[in-house]
Amino acid sequence: MDLLEYQGKQLFAKHGLEISDGRAVTTVEDAVAAANELGYPVVVKAQVLIGGRGKAGGVKLAANEAEATEHATNILGLDIKGHIVHTLWIEKASDIDTEYYASILLDRSAKKPLVMFSLEGGVEIEEVAEKTPELLIKRNVDPLVGLTKDEALSIVREAKTPADVEEGVADILVALYEVWIEEDATLAEVNPLIITPDRKAKALDAKVSLDESALFRHPENAKLRYTQGEDEQEAAARAKGITYVALDGDIGILGNGAGLVMSTLDVVAQAGGTPANFLDAGGGSDAQKITEATEVILSNPNVKAVLFNIFGGITRCDEVAKGLIEAFGQLKPTVPFVVRLDGTNDVAGRELLEQADLPNVTPAKTMLEAAQTVVALAKENS
Repeated sequence: MDLLEYQGKQLFAKHGLEISDGRAVTTVEDAVAAANELGYPVVVKAQVLIGGRGKAGGVKLAANEAEATEHATNILGLDIKGHIVHTLWIEKASDIDTEYYASILLDRSAKKPLVMFSLEGGVEIEEVAEKTPELLIKRNVDPLVGLTKDEALSIVREAKTPADVEEGVADILVALYEVWIEEDATLAEVNPLIITPDRKAKALDAKVSLDESALFRHPENAKLRYTQGEDEQEAAARAKGITYVALDGDIGILGNGAGLVMSTLDVVAQAGGTPANFLDAGGGSDAQKITEATEVILSNPNVKAVLFNIFGGITRCDEVAKGLIEAFGQLKPTVPFVVRLDGTNDVAGRELLEQADLPNVTPAKTMLEAAQTVVALAKENS
């Protein structure tokens, strides 16, 4: 779950990172009031879950009330790479001497936390990694020990950080690691981490992603989910406990298990089709879950055909068949379905579908056959 900048900063402050004072607002009037309260100059910052805000005109410096009004008016409602701005962060402007980069994330190959630090901040870190990789320090951390102050100092010294700010930058790395661990984050990033003229280190920006699977341990963080402008199908799926990601195509996909669904997307693309979604019904899906998942898929008006690709292990194919039969009774879909059932109780599942004689349902024996069939049906239905 990605957080907006100001939400990430609030988590940073909770763990001792220094941030600039600011206010989150949703109207021009509140933006101006916040700016007046903070004192000028202030920065008016669009709050969207996408990078490149500054280049898109979503970050502006206001020296007075007139400029604060102008910038808030222009930024609210602004479309930044498909993300509409509904919230602004009005922040006291900071004096900047130098910009650094710092982040903590999970290194899946090493199965350890990874600290990344660079004196080249304020730009896309991918650009630094590609053009000047020697300037990006990477250090795995023993999760049983954590990031100690001594190790943090070793990292910032390896980057050739000026001696007079080593301590402050190291303290930020330790606090950032604390955010990553204690908030169950998958990413905690500061870009830029600034050094002020009086040589203090401060987090000027925040990018935080939280592990959704761990939100039960952080009910206060679960409330931070940003839902404005969220895809309707994804919101409906989450409410039903279904893993769903909207895509741009016209073929609805349902499978059980993330790996199987990903493979199904690839095979459909190989057959010349374009998936409309990723939907993992999960292991042990019963008839009710299958019915709800079908409803989510069909709520997308772009869907021209649907593919069920089930490999039964914990999931029973007869339960999937019952769910599809129930869905047809409730939803009365008009688009064609292709169903491949293999594994636990697959024979019983196929018998149930044959007996139900559902309209526009075509069985398939293999994944490739199912993909080729659903692509052909989608084209016929276009």
